[in-house]
Amino acid sequence: MGPHVPNPRGEKKGLRGLLWAFFLQPWFIAAIKQGTKVLADTPGLGQGVCQRGGMHVLTAAMRGSNPFETASDMIALTSVGWRGFLDGSYMFESFTELILAVALGMAIAFHPTTKRTVDTAEEAELPKVYIMYALIGAVIGVVVLKYGTVIGFVVFGLGGLMRFRTEAGSTRDTGRLIIVTLIGLISGLNLPQFAVLATAFAWVLIYIFDGHPVCSLEVSEIPKGRLKEASDAYRRVLAELNCKLISERKSFAKSRINYVFRAPRKSTQVGLHNALCEKVAPDVRGEIDWEIS
Repeated sequence: MGPHVPNPRGEKKGLRGLLWAFFLQPWFIAAIKQGTKVLADTPGLGQGVCQRGGMHVLTAAMRGSNPFETASDMIALTSVGWRGFLDGSYMFESFTELILAVALGMAIAFHPTTKRTVDTAEEAELPKVYIMYALIGAVIGVVVLKYGTVIGFVVFGLGGLMRFRTEAGSTRDTGRLIIVTLIGLISGLNLPQFAVLATAFAWVLIYIFDGHPVCSLEVSEIPKGRLKEASDAYRRVLAELNCKLISERKSFAKSRINYVFRAPRKSTQVGLHNALCEKVAPDVRGEIDWEIS
C-alpha cells in the first residue's frame, strides 16, 4: 500500500461538523436567546459585552449560568483607567497582598535547612525563583479577583504558550518572562495602577537578588599534591574580595576545586579573574573557568 494521503476536503467537513454540533447545543442556543433579550432591553449594554465579555459569555454558557448577569460590571470596568490611582483602598489592598505573597515566599525560599543542601549555582538561584513565582501568583490572584476566572484561563494559556514555544535560558528567565507578560495583560485590562505596582515590586526584587550574582568557579590543573594549599589560597582571596562562599567541592583525583559564591554588587568578572590570578601564588595556582548566573 502507498503512503496515506490526507484529504483536506474531508478534514474541512469534519471540522465543520464539529462546529455545527457545538453551536447547535441547547444550552448555547438558550444562552444566545437570553443574551439577545437582555441586550435588547438594556440600552448601551451591547458595547460593554463586545468589548470585555466575549470569552465570559462562552464560559458562562458552558457552565449553564447566565452569561449576561455581570455585563453591567464589565461596563464599569472599562471606565477605571488612570482614575484607578485615586482609589487608595484598592492600591493599599493590592500592595499588602503582594507584600504578603513575597514574605511567605521568602519564608519557604530561605528555610533554615536549605543552606545545608545547596551545592550548585542552580540550587543557589532557587530562592529568588521561588519569591518571583510567589509574586506572579499574587498578581494573577488580584487580576482574577477583579475580572473573574476567565482571566485565569487566559493566563494559563499564555503560560503554556511560553513554556512550549519560548526558549528561556533558565527558570529565572522564565519567571521574568511571565511577570512581564502579566504586566502587559494588566495594562491591556485597563488597570494601570496595578500594572505600575506590580512593575515596581518586580523591579525591586530583581535589584535586590540580582545585585549579588551567583558565580561558579572551577579551578583545574592544580599542581599535584598542592590541592589543600590551593583551596586555602583561593578561599582567602575570595574572602578578601568580599565574596560570600556558598559551597566548595574538592576532587583530589582530578586536582580540581569547584566554588559557588555570591559576588559583591559592583564587582565584575574581569576584576575578580584578575584578582584571583594576581593574589594566588603561582606554585598553587590552577586554570580558572567561570560561570555567572
